[in-house]
Parts: sequence; structure tokens; C-alpha cells
Amino acid sequence: MHKIGFIGSGKMAGAIIKGLLKTGFSTPEHMMATQAEQSGIEEKSKALGIKIILDNKELAEWADVIFIATKPNQVLGVLEEISPFVSEKLVVSIAAGVTIKKLESNLPQGVRIIRVMPNTPALVGEGMSGMTGGNSATKEDIEFVKNLLSTIGKCIVVDTEKQMDIVTAISGSGPAFYYKVINDIARAGEKLGMDYEKALLLSIQTAIGSAKMALHRDISMEQLIANVATKGGCTAVGVDCMNEYNTEKVFSDVIKETTKKACELGG
Repeated sequence: MHKIGFIGSGKMAGAIIKGLLKTGFSTPEHMMATQAEQSGIEEKSKALGIKIILDNKELAEWADVIFIATKPNQVLGVLEEISPFVSEKLVVSIAAGVTIKKLESNLPQGVRIIRVMPNTPALVGEGMSGMTGGNSATKEDIEFVKNLLSTIGKCIVVDTEKQMDIVTAISGSGPAFYYKVINDIARAGEKLGMDYEKALLLSIQTAIGSAKMALHRDISMEQLIANVATKGGCTAVGVDCMNEYNTEKVFSDVIKETTKKACELGG
């Protein structure tokens, strides 16, 4: 079993650690993480169920697989610290916007690197991750990390690193877009006279049920819509209203602009 180390033990790293333990993918003895300060280290260790240390170099020397789970502006400093210890290791970065080129140029030549974009629903075991491998990453590395990330939700491997900006827009930023739609629908119900919390529950649970039906569909998304929006019915009126306001263009613009910004942040 691989020894898996996390440089950084924040919410996203914590979600991955809990997923690995819950599914039996790894064990407490085969995982370790770091945090920057001594304060709260015992509480964090107890909460995550693994050993937490302060020394990134010690972790890098110990681990077979090293997750870079720090803030993007801390990555270069971390890479400088661990560089002498990673020649035979697999390095996985979940730092937003940090490109494979930047990672590879700050580590020894030939280091196996994988870049991952997870999202916050990983905190409830329903994450959606996108990933791509660096020049030296093997098919076995890709498969290993994909299976690992599947412990916190689902994962896709994109065709090119450029598509990681699209992943960022759709699933990385996407939760905020869905929260807004859910909330806007609930507020519409409130304006019509319903208690907001009741309208919000209606909206949330409908989103959950609809997403599950879409995920397990054996028909097209268009047919799913048509099955609910029967001709002459109230749903059809609502869909016609959405078409009139061209919501497809609205979301196309949202994803386009978010992708553009993600590309800019990545340099």
C-alpha cells in the first residue's frame, strides 16, 4: 500500500483523507499530513485520524505519493523545500491555477506530476474532480490517482491541460452557480407568498433528485426535459420562458468568462 502524504491539511485535503479512510483505500498508518503551525495540530490529527507534522521535508522523504494541498501562492516555496526528496515520487497538485509547466520547472527533471482540480462538494463525498498528467506521469499513475479521487466523488481525465480551465469553470466554480440557481428559485417562491425555508427545501431536494436522474439517465438530456415539459402543461410554459430569455446563452457566457479568468490566473 502506498504511503500518501499531504502538504497542507485544510478542508480539501481533509475531505480526501476522510474519503480514503472511509472507503478503505488507505489506512491511518499509510497517510500523513503537514500544517504550518503547531497550534491545533493535535486536534487536527484527531479529527482526521492520521499523523500531522510540521516538517514538509520529513513528509516528502517518507511518502510515495505527495499531494500539494496549499494555497497557490505557497506552492513555489513548498516545491523548493521538497525538491531534493521527490525524484522517485508521484507529486499530485490540487493547487488551483498552478500549471504542470510551473510544477515541472521547479522540481527535478523527470518527476511524475499530476494536476487535479477538485471541488468543494468533496466535503460531503460528492466531489467532481478533473485531472491531467505531466510529461513523465504513467498510465498507472493516472489510474491510481483517478481511483483515489473516486473516494470523494467522481473524476475525469481531460484530454489536454488547457481543458483544466474548463473543468475549473464547470465544476470548480460550478457549485456557486448551482447555489445561485437554487436560491433564485426559492426566492421566486418566497415572492409568491411561500415561506423561504420551505421554498428553499423544495428547490434543493428537486435539484438533488433531478441531478440523480440525469446522472443515471439512459436517454438524452433533451428527452428528460421533454418528459417533464408535456405539451400544453405548466412546465412547458416555464421552459418556454427560459428559452425566451435564452438561458443557454446566459450559462454559455458564464462558463466562457469563468474559463477565461481561470486561464489568466494560470498564467
